[in-house]
Amino acid sequence: MHEPDPRLDDDAVVIAKSREEPEWFSVIFDRYYGAIHRYAAARLGPDVASDVAAETFLIAFDRRTRYDLTCDQARPWLYGIATNLIGRHRRSEVRFYRAMARAGTAEPDGGHADRVTERVAAERLSPELARGLAGMSRGDRDALLLVACAGFSYAEAARALGVAVGTVSSRVNRARRKLRALLGPTAREVFNHG
Repeated sequence: MHEPDPRLDDDAVVIAKSREEPEWFSVIFDRYYGAIHRYAAARLGPDVASDVAAETFLIAFDRRTRYDLTCDQARPWLYGIATNLIGRHRRSEVRFYRAMARAGTAEPDGGHADRVTERVAAERLSPELARGLAGMSRGDRDALLLVACAGFSYAEAARALGVAVGTVSSRVNRARRKLRALLGPTAREVFNHG
């Protein structure tokens, strides 16, 4: 039996291997598919999430020869691809949030640790939060949800979006201000981290 290769924890090593042996890319797929799917579901609803997640990995596979091998984690790269695909569905995303706002979905009863994921998750999105997200610009919503839903640092979100860290900071702060104005203290509890 072979010892596990610790270098395989480095996404860049796996992607480099996949350039010569494409089957290695399945390691990246297995490692990140679930998270990308959850992120897409939170943004667009469960009906479109599988398509967006699958397309994210098809694009990533096709672009693996251009991946920056100095980046040991593929997570921001993959979320950047997913966020761009979600942007193509912008009207669907805004319609989804507006429908959730009209539906009057009850707020979750989850614990403190689950609050961000549960509040943003599609099936438990509060009407007020959905209305706030629908009313944001795409850039503000993308930055906020990468930080709040995907748990990205500002630097990771900046890499995923291809913008400066300061731009992410401005977008997240602007989005938080809008949500605070709409939601009051609830927004402070949900979105005051990062």
